[in-house]
Formats: sequence, C-alpha cells, structure tokens
Amino acid sequence: MNQTSFQNPTPGQRLESGIRKRWRRFWDGLLLYLTNHIVSRCLFPQLRLAWYRRVMKFDIAPGASVLTDCRFSGRGNLAVGGNTVINNECRLDNREPIRIGSNVSISYGALILTAGHNLDSSRFSYRGASVVIEDYVWVCARATVQPGVTLGRGSVALAGSVVAHTVPPMHVVGGVPARFVKERKSELTYRLHWNPAVPPLG
Repeated sequence: MNQTSFQNPTPGQRLESGIRKRWRRFWDGLLLYLTNHIVSRCLFPQLRLAWYRRVMKFDIAPGASVLTDCRFSGRGNLAVGGNTVINNECRLDNREPIRIGSNVSISYGALILTAGHNLDSSRFSYRGASVVIEDYVWVCARATVQPGVTLGRGSVALAGSVVAHTVPPMHVVGGVPARFVKERKSELTYRLHWNPAVPPLG
C-alpha cells in the first residue's frame, strides 16, 4: 500500500502564503472601493456594466440596468436577470449569494442583506444566508430584504418595509416587519426597460 507523506510548510512557505493572502485582501478591498465610490458614479451605464461584469465578476444578463450610486460588499455572488432595473442608491450586500430574476424592479434606496451577526453568540459570530428574488418582483423604495429571504415570482415589498420571511408568489407585503397586504391579480407579461432622460447618460 502506497502511503502519501504530508510535510508541514516551511517558515518561508508560511510567510509567502501570508503575503499572498494580505495582498489579495488589499486588492479586493481596493477594487471594492473603486467600484462603490468612483465607478458607481460614472455617468455612462455601459462602462459601469462592463466593470461590474469583467472586474467584479457579477453575472448581469443583457437588458439589465444598474443605475448610479449602487453599493456592493464584494466581488462575485451576484446574478441579475434580463430586463431587471436596479435603481439609484441601492445597497446589495453580496457577501453571500444574491440571485435576482428577470423583469425585477428594485427601487430607489432598497437594501438587500445577506449577512449579519448572531445576537445570542458570546463572540457576536457572523452568520449569513443567500437571497433569491424571482421574476417580476417589485422591491419598492427604501425596502429592506433580510438574509435568507426568497421573494416569490411577482411579489411586492412596499416602500419602507422590512422583509424578514419568504414571501409567496404574487403576494404584496408591507410594514415593519412586513405582513401580507393583498395579492396581485393580473398575469404578468411586461418587459422592463430603463430609458435615461439624456441617452446615453444615466
């Protein structure tokens, strides 16, 4: 029987590994700073989208729009479907995965969270969970979506609401915490498209 021997890393190897990790943290932090404070304010949407796709590794489908002053928490962990519009000053906390479907409207100042802390932990430990926003969802202005939530197809989170639990398809919820308000009745077939006031700026 062949036995494989594992050698402990030498001090030089540990030092090299530590340097690589620190450099990676610095590089990722620099890219995130540039994204949130410079690129997000670029007036040309195609340049913003190119940066998000190529540098930040976001999976953004054709026809989707991400308006100015949106903020993120890291690289990757974000998928956005076609014809979805993410409005100005939204915060997408993509420390854990966020999956957004097609024809989704995320209005001004919405907050999508995927991570936080365990209030019952003596060490205030980290905990996180992914968020799923299905097709035709409307997250209204200043609404907050908390970690682990799924917003079902066609559901609506009204302005200023705090959504802490999964919302069934076509349900409209509002308040703090968000509760059922009504159900959308019509079949949803629209295609969202953002038209800037001064093409190609926006």
